[in-house]
Amino acid sequence: MTTEHVDTNTHLRRGIYAVMIAIAVGHMSGRILAVNSVDAEDLSQARIAERLEVFRDAQLAAGTDEASLDDRMQRKRAELEQKLSLERPFLSANDRSRWLTVRALVEEGTYEIDNLFREPRWDTIDMVSHLGRDGERHYYSSKPPLMATLLAPKYWLLTKITGWNLGTHPYEVGRLMLLLTNVPAMIVFFVVIAALAEQLGATDWGRVFVVATACFATLLTTFAITLNNHIVGATSAAVAIYFFVQIARSEQPRGWQFLVCGLAAAFTAANELPATAFMALLGLILLLHDWKRTLIWGVPGVLVVAAAFFTTNYVAHNSLRVPYMHRSDTDPDDDWYSYTYEKNGQTITSYWQNRQGIDIGEPSQPTYALHVLVGHHGVYSLTPVWLLTIVGIGMWSIRGPRTNRELALITLALTITCFVFFIVLRSQIDRNYGGMTSGFRWMFWLAPFWLATLLPAADWMGLNRWGRGIALVLLAFSTLSVSYPTFNPWRHPWIYNALEHAGRL
Repeated sequence: MTTEHVDTNTHLRRGIYAVMIAIAVGHMSGRILAVNSVDAEDLSQARIAERLEVFRDAQLAAGTDEASLDDRMQRKRAELEQKLSLERPFLSANDRSRWLTVRALVEEGTYEIDNLFREPRWDTIDMVSHLGRDGERHYYSSKPPLMATLLAPKYWLLTKITGWNLGTHPYEVGRLMLLLTNVPAMIVFFVVIAALAEQLGATDWGRVFVVATACFATLLTTFAITLNNHIVGATSAAVAIYFFVQIARSEQPRGWQFLVCGLAAAFTAANELPATAFMALLGLILLLHDWKRTLIWGVPGVLVVAAAFFTTNYVAHNSLRVPYMHRSDTDPDDDWYSYTYEKNGQTITSYWQNRQGIDIGEPSQPTYALHVLVGHHGVYSLTPVWLLTIVGIGMWSIRGPRTNRELALITLALTITCFVFFIVLRSQIDRNYGGMTSGFRWMFWLAPFWLATLLPAADWMGLNRWGRGIALVLLAFSTLSVSYPTFNPWRHPWIYNALEHAGRL
């Protein structure tokens, strides 16, 4: 009877996971199919006609004479059509920077974006400039080139199959690329978290709660409509955690598990450079578990990714250092963010020489710490469900099995390391909350760690009605923050906008 009951619950839980994952995938896919940088208004030609009619009626009601009305109508139409011309499926300078490299690789066979960023609707501030191998000055994306290099074959194949490209058919190709990139990555993320919940969780309610959090309450799904490194980084981190758990819980782990674990951990670091700390810490723990398999299988996995990362960077920039490490205050040749360029007959100076708004950086370190933790970009104010991970880390650290204790200590060490790195060790110009964004995106990659260590707290909270109620309230407020920037994740969070509206910023 007991075995049959457990099997029945397992099948039921898996069915619930499948339903939640299907809803999350459908929601992300729908948003991708509607992605558009102009999200505040519908500026289709039909909508323009409607707004012109309203404008005409308002002008006539105000007593505007017929002679001047036609002139005003023409100016209004030109204004609305100019807005319409700004529409594009690329939501920020950040993702356009990555798209430009993908285009340049496939369409021109180079990492140089000189010709492409000058096209209408393809501008970006996330670029650098330096001398190329030909001795001439060129322009490049400021992002590490590995991700764009991996996406280029997919883009090339789409151009061959459809005859379209990102220049002629930006919506069709851009949306299709996002569907084929972000959605599969998020499916892997959801499935891995569900598998970890099954292995490490203790109650039905706790397991379902954690998978629901993964599907609906992390800002990763918010960013599914834009090309970014955070989804890839979080997914590879989840895979690394999963295989670490398999290795740690097995008496005879397989060599290929160490290989995949090393590949995933290194790929996390390639997409989120602070995750280098995770790769090093995980390697140390695996050495303690099985030093021989770690060296024979795990290290080669790391070296494969490291070789790809540094090779693509060297080919692109003739340097092993990534572009944002070239910001010298003393050597002009090593300051890649100081440049000018010509566009439409105008000389334009690099945005990074005259930063605006939030990119100026927060001068007060205590104020920055407050807002990163519990303020307008706060990890624990925007997604308060992560408060439960503090409880979960404590529970597993004190009385969990060895694997759980190790996972809790890894999560604690990485969380503290990242907070110290981003809050204490960064200068003012880097204290900008990740720019115009709906959350503190530099720590999104920690989501799988926090989800895993959420399990013991969720199991405990699920034991009584009050605990379940509190957990659900935290989940609801986290989902609110995830849903708020529905059309564009490159927007300020709701707390920031509320404080701004109240005159507190």
